[in-house]
Amino acid sequence: MRVLLIGANGYLGRFVADRLLADPAVQLTALGRGDDSDVRFDLASGSPGALTRFLDAVHPGVVINCAGATRGGARELTRHNTVAVATICEALRRSGCGARLVQLGCAAEYGPSQPGSSTAEDAVPRPGGPYGVSKLAATELVLGAGLDAVVLRVFSPAGPGTPAGSPLGRLAEAMRRAMQAGDGELKLGGLGVQRDFIDVRDVARAVHAASLSAAQGVVNIGAGRAVRLRDAAAVLARVAGYGGALHELDQGGLRQSIGHPRSESDHASPAAYPYPDGCGSWQQADVRTARDRLGWRPRINLEESLADIWMEAACRI
Repeated sequence: MRVLLIGANGYLGRFVADRLLADPAVQLTALGRGDDSDVRFDLASGSPGALTRFLDAVHPGVVINCAGATRGGARELTRHNTVAVATICEALRRSGCGARLVQLGCAAEYGPSQPGSSTAEDAVPRPGGPYGVSKLAATELVLGAGLDAVVLRVFSPAGPGTPAGSPLGRLAEAMRRAMQAGDGELKLGGLGVQRDFIDVRDVARAVHAASLSAAQGVVNIGAGRAVRLRDAAAVLARVAGYGGALHELDQGGLRQSIGHPRSESDHASPAAYPYPDGCGSWQQADVRTARDRLGWRPRINLEESLADIWMEAACRI
């Protein structure tokens, strides 16, 4: 099976590439903006016609898109998350390769959920920020293109390689600094947020399964269980051997929270909203569709994911 992987050097893409390379039946080609890609191509500025010519030459059976941007202004997010996907869809429509498209979406497309609820694929998306809007627009493009396509809505990925700017990445870095300084207490904000954390290696397994399946439409990829960030911090402290006290900052300290990137103006202005991902205080996936249509279940628990995150953070001590 010839697979074209877009975004192989990103956080999710690296693990998807590893998973595909472990399958002897897969012939993998990586397309991206970096020099280490097999083929260099910028989806945000390249033409659909150029990509169509490449697809006709390589003739992949599956195209997997792991590329995109998670940070930046609305214009940048639109270019890399929406325009790029429009280019892929148009190129696939023009091409004679007939490839199946596996698009990585995001739970931010749903926006805030009712606490205690599980979000299924038929929920009405109400993204709470420009990132979620740009990813939802990409999903709509994929679903409306008339392709053999599936969109995997990934909830909160965790595990090795977790970006330092993510909530768990910032939590691990804050704990590392506290241990390095010998601080007996750690003050953090935003610990009341509850998210559905899914290990990045389980995400890669889901992508592999989706590439082999006939499933179409949207499929949620999550653990199916919301975890309070405060509880994740306690598990990380146990894994790290940190014996200090964890204290949660009040609402006024959210700009210094682990879920929000800091800037020079943090101390001068209040947060516009307490949930930078636009998902509110609660998100939990209903993952029955992934089980039924992909034959997929998560295998790696959060403690193992956190242990891997800590192992990388501890190397910086």
